[in-house]
Order: sequence, then structure tokens, then C-alpha cells
Amino acid sequence: MIDTNALNGLIHEKGYSKRSFANAIGMGEQRFYRCMKKGVFGSDDMEKMVDLLGIENPKPIFFAKRVTQ
Repeated sequence: MIDTNALNGLIHEKGYSKRSFANAIGMGEQRFYRCMKKGVFGSDDMEKMVDLLGIENPKPIFFAKRVTQ
């Protein structure tokens, strides 16, 4: 499960809104919101996010054991 709080923080830190970030990774806004709500993204989407956000160590974000809400 994805640590959506950490991911949201990185998205905003890099100057994106959720809408602009969804567009930047080639994902529809509604699909992005659904994936964030579930805490689950496909591997292709995760790869795009890692590249776009410049995440050096994606494991704590994309493979979180516990997620704070």
C-alpha cells in the first residue's frame, strides 16, 4: 500500500497540484483520485511518479507497511 501522505507531500513540494500531477504522468484526474484513495497504483504509474518527482528511494512511499491517515 502506498503512503499517500508522503506522496502528497512530494507532489506539493515539487510545485504540482493533484490535477497537474495527474496530467503530467498521463493519468486522468478521476483515476488518480481513486488510486490515491485506495492507496494503490500500477507499476507503470509508480515508475512515472518516481521519475517525475526524482524519488531516490521509492520503497518507503510505494511499499509502505503501515500508512498513517
